Amino acid sequence: MIPEGEVRPPRRASASAQFWRAAAAALLASLLSAAAVAAEIPAAERRSDYETMSRETRAMQDDDTANPGMLWVLDGEALWGRKAGEANRACADCHGDARESMKGVAARYPAFSPARGRPIDLEQRINMCRTERQKAPAFAPESKELIALAAYVGRQSRGMPISVSIDRMVEFVEAGRNLFHRRQGQLNLSCSQCHDDNWGKLLAGNVVPQAHPTGYPLYRLEWQAVGSLQRRLRNCMIGMRAEPYDYGAPEQVALELYLTWRARGMPVETPAVRP
Repeated sequence: MIPEGEVRPPRRASASAQFWRAAAAALLASLLSAAAVAAEIPAAERRSDYETMSRETRAMQDDDTANPGMLWVLDGEALWGRKAGEANRACADCHGDARESMKGVAARYPAFSPARGRPIDLEQRINMCRTERQKAPAFAPESKELIALAAYVGRQSRGMPISVSIDRMVEFVEAGRNLFHRRQGQLNLSCSQCHDDNWGKLLAGNVVPQAHPTGYPLYRLEWQAVGSLQRRLRNCMIGMRAEPYDYGAPEQVALELYLTWRARGMPVETPAVRP
């Protein structure tokens, strides 16, 4: 009997229960991988949007002195060393030289956050550090400061293979996959109808890409600015005449996670340039 007013501590799972939970998660991951891989574009046929661009636009991305996205990277470098918040702490105070400490980090995002119990993207991770470590207000979604820091961190992984791990995130990858194949909006379209079924064809004079997010945050000539993958996803949903999800919404992150996992092994191009 528990004495009145006393709270029983939470019961800890036995080693056996933990083992079977891990085994079930591994089996689910295997089944998901088999089903998703069978439906996706074969690895040998995966193409970055870079390959469909004009020679002039590719040259702009390749030359750091001509790539307009590098202006955001430079702003991010300045922010990296700038103290902020009640803690009067800079990113560099915890992480040191980003050229070393951030190498490969962006290639692993979205990643699982134990604190939130779900995946978060790189921009959310930056804001978590800002509010929890620097004791400063979070940057607004898609603000120049947040995009600049994400571009600077992303730049340190350029050329490295995307290596998102789906450990602990199988259900979220599946949610993103379902969103990718779900018909939405007044046009009753799904992402996969364009980017799986009709990639390489022309739509309004532009080549339909495979939707591999290899270069975000990236500079779009259409935007005349650097933006996040979530900004691009919202643009697509508006084009489908669907109600776009808010920045940072679980649906946005799940779709971002699925797309990034789908691009695994492809090299990071941040900051890429796109039409």
